Amino acid sequence: MSTSLATLLYITGILGLFYLDREKNLHVSKALWIPVVWIWISGSKPPSFWFGPSSAPSSGQLLDGNPVDRLISMVLIAAGLVALLFRSRQVASLIKKNWSVLFFFSYCLLSVMWSDFPEVALKRWIKAIGDLVMVVVVVTDARPTDAVRRLITRTGFILLPVSVLLIKYYANLGRTFDTWSGEAGNNGVAYTKNMLGVLTFVLSLGALWLVLRSIRDKNQPNRVRHFVAQGTLLAFGLWLLSLAHSATSGICFALGALLIVITSLERFRQRPRAIHALVLAILIIGGSTVFFGNEVVAHAVGRQTNLTGRTEIWQTVIPMVPNPIIGAGFDSFWLGPRLERMWNLYPHLYLNEAHNGYIQTYLDLGVIGVLLIALLLLSGYWNAVKSFRNGEEFGANSLMLAYIFTAAFYSMTEAGFREMFVVWIFLLLAIVGSTQTSKVRSKNEAIEADGLPAPRSNWRQNLLSTTSHRG
Repeated sequence: MSTSLATLLYITGILGLFYLDREKNLHVSKALWIPVVWIWISGSKPPSFWFGPSSAPSSGQLLDGNPVDRLISMVLIAAGLVALLFRSRQVASLIKKNWSVLFFFSYCLLSVMWSDFPEVALKRWIKAIGDLVMVVVVVTDARPTDAVRRLITRTGFILLPVSVLLIKYYANLGRTFDTWSGEAGNNGVAYTKNMLGVLTFVLSLGALWLVLRSIRDKNQPNRVRHFVAQGTLLAFGLWLLSLAHSATSGICFALGALLIVITSLERFRQRPRAIHALVLAILIIGGSTVFFGNEVVAHAVGRQTNLTGRTEIWQTVIPMVPNPIIGAGFDSFWLGPRLERMWNLYPHLYLNEAHNGYIQTYLDLGVIGVLLIALLLLSGYWNAVKSFRNGEEFGANSLMLAYIFTAAFYSMTEAGFREMFVVWIFLLLAIVGSTQTSKVRSKNEAIEADGLPAPRSNWRQNLLSTTSHRG
């Protein structure tokens, strides 16, 4: 098949997926397109790549950044902030409930002061705030569960099929060759196979959640065509996971899918202790597979016994941190002399991360940053588990819990806690979104304490009904 015909067929198919998944009565804010575009960019190569030829990275490029990418990011952040101006009451309430998120980003801003490159650190912090802005745009929608659903389909219907198209018919864009080993890899719309893997596993978890909703909700209007569209998205995701050959992403999808399926059962939704036990068991099994398994297990998931060289990198970078308590400053470790030293030690790899989210946080933000990340994960997990008791039958509780768990697990072998990175964005979405369902539970408990029955209405309709959204 020619590339032109294949492109035409894929475009037609993508439009068909949007057509099948349409829903006349599902009214989410038009502002939702802002985070959709943000994730399109975060999950793929930057806009500057598509506008011009790429070149080998240099330390100067990492310092200066790209003006085209910076302009587009600023426009999207500004558009998101304008949309949130119309939701100021909801935003203020959301900030109060997410104090752990506020503490983390405030400390990141403070750390700019001791960075060797404060201007660069400040620019990167602004981008990081962009991630939070996009998450708040989604969560403060009048129908946040539907907004999450639309976020997954609008991003997935574009990024996943286009990745397959590029891999199969545009090898110069969709495939790369390792500069060290010469091994071919499938990267699709992303820069590397690992980035394609993380994009795919995050969106595939969302697609699995949507498919399970379609199967269980027999009263859902146009259920069959929604199932076809969402099932096709899941099929693309599974196909791409096999093409990406990213061991960590494959394991994360498997563990997250198991968590979604089991916590969707009625017996688990009403038993937080059972959820705690399940999460602990999955964490132990998954962690043992990656870290403590024997050689057979390690090679079975595509890992060497030294985690494909990661342990050597960790042993090298940890002693290089300027201050173990406060780190090098927000997103500042991999800059200047430290970056050049690592590139000299590991030529052709062009390292710019520690391949471990917790170690990466330690390098940039020190022990304090690691503690704040732990606080983020624990608070998000706690709120996600609490939300099961009051969540609607087909709500996003299972998905939010899966995103928190898989982000924490993924960051054991990859730097998952960094700005404009898909797994980080969806982790923030899960943490912030979980506080919304917890809010409904608190309200219901207060009513029941007065001897009145708790309302059975949908939390999406009660949550943010005071303000019209014109984003």
